[in-house]
Amino acid sequence: MQCGSIALMVFAFCFSSCSSKKENTGIISLEDVKLSTLTGQRIDTDEFEGKVVFINFWATWCGPCIKEMPSIEKTQAMMKDKDVIFLLASNEEPDQIERFSKNHDYSFRYVQLNNMEELKIQALPTTFIFDADGRLKFSETGSRMWNEPVNIELITKIINP
Repeated sequence: MQCGSIALMVFAFCFSSCSSKKENTGIISLEDVKLSTLTGQRIDTDEFEGKVVFINFWATWCGPCIKEMPSIEKTQAMMKDKDVIFLLASNEEPDQIERFSKNHDYSFRYVQLNNMEELKIQALPTTFIFDADGRLKFSETGSRMWNEPVNIELITKIINP
């Protein structure tokens, strides 16, 4: 086999197996995500019953995370009358998340993630979108401009299947 053929095979394998986007995976459910408030109270995911839940996993030091926040804020505002909850979850210390929130003018519900490793989140930002029954319908690592029409449509299709 020639070097060119080997390189092409390696590229094709990586391209097909390294995709970060998984739709309708059903791998985990919303109840598998362990969240708490910034004051340390456990969040019972039953409070989101019947609602679509958009969770963006981020960190205060993550440039791409911070870059996509304005688009998440706009999307949240556009969907304020829909049955969708937006959460920004970090596994950093609550005081670090709190400092970030005070220095940035967003109306997000910041929460602390308590089981990042268990969820196999390996890079940030990562976004999970759960349907109204708590099933994972969308998962992606990497940033997006969430207020673009194609992304609004993606969320809307999960709200109204």
